[in-house]
Amino acid sequence: MKAPINIALVGNPNSGKSSLFNALTGLNQKVSNFPGVTVDKKTGNARITPQLEATIIDLPGTYSLYPKSADEFVTYDVLLNPKGEDRPNMILIIADASNLKRNLLFCSQIIDLKLPVIIGLTMMDLAKKKGVEIDLAGLERELGVPVVAINPRKNKGLPQLKKNIELIAQEKFGAPARDFIENHELAPTVIADVKKIFPVTSDYAALHVAVNYDELEFLSKSQQQQIKESIHTNGFNKTKVQAEEIMQRYGRIKHIMNVTVVETDPLQQQLQTERIDNLLLHRFWGYLILLAVLFLLFQSIFWLASYPMDLIEAGFGSLSGWFSEILPDNKVSDIFINGIIAGLGGIAVFIPQIMILFGLITILEDTGYMARISFLTDRLMRQVGLNGKSVMPLISGVACAVPAIMAARNIENKKERLITIMITPLMACSARLPIYTIMIALVIPNKNVLGFLSLQGLVMMGLYLLGFFMAIIIAGIMKWFIRIREKSYFIMELPVYRAPRWKNVGTTMIEKAKIFVMDAGKVIMVISIILWFLASYGPGKPMESVHQKYEQLMAQTSDSARLQELDKQLQSEKLANSYAGILGHAIEPVVKPLGFDWKIGIALITSFAAREVFVGTMATLYSVGETEDSDATLREKMAAATRIDGTPVYTLATGLSLMIFYAFAMQCMSTLAIVKRETRSWKYPIIQFVYMTALAYVCSWLIYVIFK
Repeated sequence: MKAPINIALVGNPNSGKSSLFNALTGLNQKVSNFPGVTVDKKTGNARITPQLEATIIDLPGTYSLYPKSADEFVTYDVLLNPKGEDRPNMILIIADASNLKRNLLFCSQIIDLKLPVIIGLTMMDLAKKKGVEIDLAGLERELGVPVVAINPRKNKGLPQLKKNIELIAQEKFGAPARDFIENHELAPTVIADVKKIFPVTSDYAALHVAVNYDELEFLSKSQQQQIKESIHTNGFNKTKVQAEEIMQRYGRIKHIMNVTVVETDPLQQQLQTERIDNLLLHRFWGYLILLAVLFLLFQSIFWLASYPMDLIEAGFGSLSGWFSEILPDNKVSDIFINGIIAGLGGIAVFIPQIMILFGLITILEDTGYMARISFLTDRLMRQVGLNGKSVMPLISGVACAVPAIMAARNIENKKERLITIMITPLMACSARLPIYTIMIALVIPNKNVLGFLSLQGLVMMGLYLLGFFMAIIIAGIMKWFIRIREKSYFIMELPVYRAPRWKNVGTTMIEKAKIFVMDAGKVIMVISIILWFLASYGPGKPMESVHQKYEQLMAQTSDSARLQELDKQLQSEKLANSYAGILGHAIEPVVKPLGFDWKIGIALITSFAAREVFVGTMATLYSVGETEDSDATLREKMAAATRIDGTPVYTLATGLSLMIFYAFAMQCMSTLAIVKRETRSWKYPIIQFVYMTALAYVCSWLIYVIFK
């Protein structure tokens, strides 16, 4: 069996690369109907024939081979670096048949790199609706490379595509025989010098090395200096050369379009997309519709999830009670029931809301509406030093800040990209959803406003909007402190509207639920076991003193009600004198001004591992040492919690204070790690952690003071 061949998957944004990647590899990579979904290279294995295996490398979409953003540089490095670990044996270009002229620019540049190439034409059905007919044989003849019509969503054209891959692997097809344009004539001396200094596959690759020599990490300092000297000696003007190259390419593309493409009355074609955009991008109605969409999204999270959540919550409560009855009363049973079951039950109840949130977001992405939100908010973004492209990472932050921060790579302007990275964690991610849900259920009445609007749903929407508007305010402040001067422009392709792919929606919901349970579940299980130990044991003398005190008190009475009350007090004092209690009381003075008790203080610390751990922590702390009502739900236990003076812990003031704290606090180690990786410095994650923690503390204190 031969070693797998490397196939680079490239193309314009939103051309269907990720769909083809999934079709070939069977992996469930995120597929959406807006540009910029892939922000890093993804790899997967595909069986092309029984004898041929391939490693498919899905690269970020780009409109040309001249990179303008961090994600485009990922593609650029893989295609240009002859010594890279992902060096492709062939390139599979995905081109949108409904926008063929624009896509052919990138295709022509890839062809001139002189690597074996196959072009896969997608969106043929959309091209047909536009009245566009393409002569595939003629296009293949003009370009000098195989051209295959494919539809990855319906697995059409894949056998023919695989056949062409097999022929190239067997060396029956090679690299394109002729250049698309005369690249050597653009800068003959410089190209010749570069080919002597560094091994490249073609004149066009040499031209690119000359244009971006100072940013190519695969060049040594000596090679960069030699290329710099050649450029200076020969008066090489990269802007002029690039402009000349693009003009020549479009001249040839115009000829190819004339001989291979027929458009029937293109001026009379008015797509449904254009008519819908007249409404959804309207200066007044567009914003009103956006607010309505967001309102329905957050109302649905409560409307649709309430019944399955109640069932799961009751199920785990009954399960704990059942295990308490059948298992012997020992430490192993205690850690299993009050550590593991309580911790997992605290997180499993939120699976319906996580699935519904991701399902609805996927529908918005799949239909093409998500990209319109960028255009609607561009004017607002520009007021605070950003542009519409920053909206995509912010919206993605509603799911998770880690991929959202990576999505900022497609922002060309360095200042705007940095500000976007710094404010994205303020968006209410899915990890905050369990905290919001349980606190809203505790302190916000379950009633309707105006007879049909859920008050709890309105509060949830308010928390999400609060995160967005605070991000906008912080961005407006940061634009005065981050001193990077660079021109900003906003160009984004609007995808056509499509019906959502329900299989894709269902797959996304299941995958996100699995990730939520597995990732959060592992962390929660470990922390729950550690917390159980810390809450069950303490320093010898204080714990012994508590036991002796209550043994004497219990010996003095035979009243069953009094004994039950003393046992309850014993468990409470044992918890207060445990290692967890000592830690909690040590930090209580810091969190007390926010309305928090020592148990909430411990949850604030443990949730630095992941925000959703807060719920698992509370489930463990309220389960350890309980003597009755073991089948009570976490919400019931928290609602019954009281302070020393007998007042309830979770009042409206405390609940709002806690939600505001989690809305603004940076309590996610993985987010800090990804910020460090993207900015290549610890400076920005440290600044981010400090400003978000200070903001959370001050705002939480203000809310508590106001509502107390």
